[in-house]
Amino acid sequence: MTLAQSAASAASASAAAVASQAASQAASQPDAASAAQPASQPAAQAGAAAPAPVERPLVQYKPKALSLTINGKDVGPLQVPEGLMMIEFLHEYAGLTGSRLGCGQGVCHACVVILDKPDGSSEEMRTCITGAHFFNGRKIRTIEGHAKRNEAGEVVELSPIQQKFLDHFSFQCGYCTPGFVNAATVLLERLKREPVAKADVESTIMSALDGHICRCTGYVRYYEAVKDVVMSTPGLVKDAA
Repeated sequence: MTLAQSAASAASASAAAVASQAASQAASQPDAASAAQPASQPAAQAGAAAPAPVERPLVQYKPKALSLTINGKDVGPLQVPEGLMMIEFLHEYAGLTGSRLGCGQGVCHACVVILDKPDGSSEEMRTCITGAHFFNGRKIRTIEGHAKRNEAGEVVELSPIQQKFLDHFSFQCGYCTPGFVNAATVLLERLKREPVAKADVESTIMSALDGHICRCTGYVRYYEAVKDVVMSTPGLVKDAA
């Protein structure tokens, strides 16, 4: 055997050994595609469809009838989801967007409306934390109900509070103004029933407006406007000159 033939024979034997070793390793290890297949592959290959996802909402809102009087007009009955806040009812169902959603936690009082009680008194109610159905069968007033309007629905005269707020340049952005108008209106109606002494006017006004937040810090002008109305309206102050 020549040297060349011996070298060729040795190379052939070496190649055969390498091929045999590679085949042995491949047989002992699954390929990557097989390893990536989940255990459920046989079922999937058999045509089994994956189950459809089931939506489970956190809250189930059931509709419930709601009827009330807003600004002197009867509204409803309407089917309204239980748990809906009054501010959302006013905006989405009644089309009254003047009441403002501020903090959403009953702190800033931008959202208040006036609740008229059967005994003739009135009070503020926060609509961002009070459910719409609380007002079922009751009477409320919103900021849209203060000014006088003609038959075409056009404003022809502002309420005394609204006019004084303009005269005193009480607000800047105006976002909190509906709440202040309602608070001041409730105060005037209370003073008509229960006048206060002149010495108590300032503390009475501050107490009435204290819960309302003005992010533009227009408190002084709001106060001055309300005081102007109180002092210029006969019958609200006991010993006014």
